[in-house]
Amino acid sequence: MSNARSKYQYGFSDFHRNSMYDILTREQKAKKIISVLNDFYSGGLEGFSLLDLGCSTGIIANILSKKFGRVVGIDIDTSAIKYANENFRSENLEFTIGDAMCTGFTDESFDVIVCAHVYEHVPDASLLLSEINRILKPGGVCYFAAANRLNPIEPHYKLAFLSIIPKPFAHLYLRIMGKGNYYYESLLTFWGLKKLVSGFNVMDYTLKILKMPQKYSATEMIQPGTFKQKMILRIIKIAYWLSPTYIWLLQKKKSG
Repeated sequence: MSNARSKYQYGFSDFHRNSMYDILTREQKAKKIISVLNDFYSGGLEGFSLLDLGCSTGIIANILSKKFGRVVGIDIDTSAIKYANENFRSENLEFTIGDAMCTGFTDESFDVIVCAHVYEHVPDASLLLSEINRILKPGGVCYFAAANRLNPIEPHYKLAFLSIIPKPFAHLYLRIMGKGNYYYESLLTFWGLKKLVSGFNVMDYTLKILKMPQKYSATEMIQPGTFKQKMILRIIKIAYWLSPTYIWLLQKKKSG
């Protein structure tokens, strides 16, 4: 097992404890996911099965289980899954230890998959997207939230340019700043992400959310009518490739 896989299996949620156990922040993320999916499906989510890939501590999956007919959370992080099983229980909710690149679920198992800020943590993001495509039902969608490598502030360690510089320098940078010994994450640029999801029909919600943060439960990101909102919208319309995060719905293409 690589050092990266070992870290994610035995302590990613502990290493990033402030974010993984932050109930209020993760509840807000869950509301955003529900708002986007509600908009796409015009409600009626209770009839769908959902898989939360990289569910970590299960906080988001637990909230999603209030809206969906069946919710399964999967993560390689054993301590996070232990926490989820101990704290969140309902008849339509289950958590399991497993690899997002090889889940073990049968073909076409889920109506909806959530893959929020997971791609950069796996050794092979293309295998992750291939697995998502395999286990999605025809016409099903994946809520895909993805950070941009060109974000000046790296989202996990909050260090300037960490994701942009070559890996050997990133490892050294982390050590100097006292935030770890190895930079495991591998973020992609906008163009790399577009290539990664090219096997799906892509519906982009990024600008919609920025324009209508109240509708999509995203006011923690941006307040409507503010100068900040106007500036961000102007910049992203001109240089979309600089958006720090993308939120896309990936729809499985129907065969034939």
